[in-house]
Amino acid sequence: MIRNSSDRRFYGVLLAASLVIVLVLGAIAAYLGQLAWPEIRHSGIGFFFKEEWDPVNGQFGAAAFIYGTLVSSLIGLVIAVPLSMSVALYLNELAHRRVAAVVGFMVEMLAAIPSVVFGLWGIFFLVPMLRLHVEPVLGKTLGFLPLFQGPPYGVGMLAAGVIISIMVTPTITAICREVFRGVPLTQREAALALGATKWEMIRLAVVKSSWSGVFGAIVLGLGRALGETMAVTMLIGNRNEISASLFAPGQTMASVIANEYAEAGGGPHVAALAYVGLALFVVSFCINFGARFMIERLKLRKAAA
Repeated sequence: MIRNSSDRRFYGVLLAASLVIVLVLGAIAAYLGQLAWPEIRHSGIGFFFKEEWDPVNGQFGAAAFIYGTLVSSLIGLVIAVPLSMSVALYLNELAHRRVAAVVGFMVEMLAAIPSVVFGLWGIFFLVPMLRLHVEPVLGKTLGFLPLFQGPPYGVGMLAAGVIISIMVTPTITAICREVFRGVPLTQREAALALGATKWEMIRLAVVKSSWSGVFGAIVLGLGRALGETMAVTMLIGNRNEISASLFAPGQTMASVIANEYAEAGGGPHVAALAYVGLALFVVSFCINFGARFMIERLKLRKAAA
């Protein structure tokens, strides 16, 4: 029990600040729910299983956007997770302290670059490179797979996935570094004392014992990937269709809101976009909450050990 009056006031200020965050989150969810209610009442859960999106005729379905969100995020994670883990292991286990400080700072700086700048870089550099050099090679060598069939547009799922991988790398790398740093030094020394090589020590004593934390980092990266908007909007092609090819244009839940909300005349169109936004909000919140929960459990387990 807090008896000092100054401490009580300080506690009250901190409690009020915390409650403001909760109220803001609740207000966002409530407002999105209010906007989306006409579409929720009209389509229900079936909204997420219909592909057609025709604002002129009042036909709305989010299946193509959900597909585009999942595929682009998965591509980003497939590229970013091995890269992020490798960078984190190098900075923690192998790099000289000065090199680790410089490289770590540069990786963290990626998170400070605005999304629209990534989008501009993607349009003028990444898309031409994919269209002229990467996608034709993938089509020739792996064209027997549906994922790599079709004309090389440059813009599309692959471009969006690559830009997402760059944008989530700082998040996953930073968390992996903290997780690897939390492995006790005695565990590393024990592995080396038993005759393990440097690589075996890293693989067995560091990586294997940190999978829970690494998984939490991946989930946090997924939460960032799902909500990415401007860079993905500029590179994904913005076509409302489900295609097996990674070369084909698509659309995500965030990009359709960015593209159409300003031009939505109201009524069913705004309600459908708000329904998409509400679903994205809930999914992102649940993913981030789950990741934080897993990381906290890992910290408690390490403290108990």
